[in-house]
Amino acid sequence: MKKVILLSFGIGTLLFTSCDSKKDQKDSNQNSQEQIAKEDQQLLGGQKDDHGCLASAGENWSELKNTCIQVFNVGKRLNPIEVNKDEAVISAFVVFNDDKSKLELFLPSDGDHHAILDKTEDNVYKDKTYTYNDKESTLYVDGVKKFVSGK
Repeated sequence: MKKVILLSFGIGTLLFTSCDSKKDQKDSNQNSQEQIAKEDQQLLGGQKDDHGCLASAGENWSELKNTCIQVFNVGKRLNPIEVNKDEAVISAFVVFNDDKSKLELFLPSDGDHHAILDKTEDNVYKDKTYTYNDKESTLYVDGVKKFVSGK
């Protein structure tokens, strides 16, 4: 009788520990899968910049909006006046603040730097280098017409 009780106790202990071991292994596998999923997400989603914007999603940080934006969805597209044959058209974008007292200029060559232009008169925004006429939808760089909407 003692042998049966000891045998039952031994088998029960063995089963209990193996179940607990499988639980630990399952938790370990789940943690590994979560880590792999995070790494895959980072690879697929790309890296975020200092502001948390995803360049791979076409996001840029906007100083005026104080958030990540997709300029092609939020801004007004301005195409270059001069485009060489067989060359890609790279647009500039303007984004207005809520009361339209300022605009943020996203130029293709500026990278992360964006010019902020103040409204100086009706439909005209300026800084030292850039002038944007909202009525004409035209951007001038150092007084020379460089970008226009709808071209």
